[in-house]
Amino acid sequence: MAVYTHLGAEELTALIAQYDVGELVSAKGIAEGVSNSNWLIETTGSDSASSDGRGARFILTMYERRIELSDLPFFLGLLDHLSERDCPVPRTIHDLEGAAYRLLDGKAIALIEYLPGVSVDHPTPGQARAVGEALAQMHAASQDFGQTRANGLDIEGSRRMLAECGTPALASIDPALPKSLEIAARLSEDWPQDLPRAICHTDLFPDNVLMLGDQVTGMIDFYFACEDAMAYDLAVTHAAWCFDRTGEQFSQDIGAALIEGYESLRKLEPRERECLPILAQGACMRFIASRAEDWIETPADALVTRKDPMDFVRRLSFYGKAGSSAFAPSR
Repeated sequence: MAVYTHLGAEELTALIAQYDVGELVSAKGIAEGVSNSNWLIETTGSDSASSDGRGARFILTMYERRIELSDLPFFLGLLDHLSERDCPVPRTIHDLEGAAYRLLDGKAIALIEYLPGVSVDHPTPGQARAVGEALAQMHAASQDFGQTRANGLDIEGSRRMLAECGTPALASIDPALPKSLEIAARLSEDWPQDLPRAICHTDLFPDNVLMLGDQVTGMIDFYFACEDAMAYDLAVTHAAWCFDRTGEQFSQDIGAALIEGYESLRKLEPRERECLPILAQGACMRFIASRAEDWIETPADALVTRKDPMDFVRRLSFYGKAGSSAFAPSR
């Protein structure tokens, strides 16, 4: 989440009037993230919008980068599909004409249900276990979704993205970063192609999960969702949850609890477990590439916090050295 485009009070008021959610009370820009402009919206509410007791707060998203207009029916339809199957995800608020998104100055905008909960900075094993369960639940619920989308940031896409950044630009971020190009090429050659697949989140960081205690109240930001290997999605989540922010400290307890929670609903096949080390390295490469591109392309005056790709270079190095021991049960 971020704010690249600034909308005035009159524009926001007119936009919210196109939904059955009451009148606009306030709108606050959200600075976290890097791909879209987002606002926390509060309204006076309406009978249809507040009948479920969730109140009159919403997230308004303007799609800025990496998202094709043709993909929005997939993303927004997935939210509605998973929500109907009792997964902890926000539903899409459709406008007065029944549309899931609208266009404003050529950019797509969607209004999304606001869910209670907070994102945790220092997860406990109990919270990690709950996230694993929620991820497995989502994989199961997506099996009959009926739509699909390719992963544009798979290992080959990540390799291409790094190459397009160019060695000089990568080195300007950190002199060690260009070495990732060689590793990405190796991972692309060795990548497993025979693993069970589903619709995956592929971006389930702690700031994309809302929690109350050990309960997952919301998985959000599905704008990288795609069809891919379920074990890859688990590996992405492992890389996102089991380290400190800099990628220097790994928590075996958090990793073990995450996998235990996942397997409480869906057992990993032996081949999936065997592939977790390379899948985790590929997950790291995906964030190295996207963060490097964002670092290079983010305007200096954007209300957004750039994220350091080296945080995931350190994770990549850990998984390369630890191998399967990174996914062993806690001692």
